[in-house]
Amino acid sequence: MRVVPIPQLTDNYAYLIIDEASRKAGIVDCAEAPAVLRAAGDAGVELVAILPTHHHWDHVGGNEELLQHHPLTVYGYTGEGHRIPGCTVEVAEGDVISLGALAARVLFIPAHTSGHVAYHFERDRSLFTGDTLFAGGCGRLFEGDAEMMMRSLSKLTALPDETCVYFGHEYTEKNLRFALTLEPQNAALRDKLAWAVEQSHQHRPTVPTTLASEKATNPFLRWTSPELRATVRRKFPDLPDDDVSIFAKIRALKDVF
Repeated sequence: MRVVPIPQLTDNYAYLIIDEASRKAGIVDCAEAPAVLRAAGDAGVELVAILPTHHHWDHVGGNEELLQHHPLTVYGYTGEGHRIPGCTVEVAEGDVISLGALAARVLFIPAHTSGHVAYHFERDRSLFTGDTLFAGGCGRLFEGDAEMMMRSLSKLTALPDETCVYFGHEYTEKNLRFALTLEPQNAALRDKLAWAVEQSHQHRPTVPTTLASEKATNPFLRWTSPELRATVRRKFPDLPDDDVSIFAKIRALKDVF
């Protein structure tokens, strides 16, 4: 399996997923078709499928143009296919999508949107999370609540720590700067921010991350951290001390950061 990140719009990523044996490929989250077509041509692969994580235009805006060039299978979550341009097959939790010899299991992870999914290539230890899990962050709660997002994130973090995470946006540096306001003593977080800043200076992406790295640095996976909870409670002494309330307040703080 080879993964080619393709910059889209101002800070989005699409991902070309290549089965090296068959030279068949899928594309995760196509916002702009021309860059995807160029990448597929440069790689010498046959595009066979579009795997959207959710329906927002900056993740599916290029679908229809791609379909003008290739007869592709386009996936969408069951009952939500009408929100995905060109959707031909609806999938549910646990369904397996084949790309040549590659196999992706569908994980239903709502909250950012009601039909958001991730694609887990277990054998290849790769996970495509769209706008649910970023490096250092999570998506806004547009069609769900804090408790729903916590369940979705917990489903992802139950996967092996070495899993590589391919996320939807290059938000890493800003996410980590926010995280540091909550856990200023977190050495792993400080180190990762320094690395992200250097990547930015070198015009390099911060993708992929790993689940192990996210567990050590991402505030939306660290709601049990004593330092993080103490920081939030100092700012909001009347806030209930349960996990959902803490998570919801972290999300609200990030929304205005």
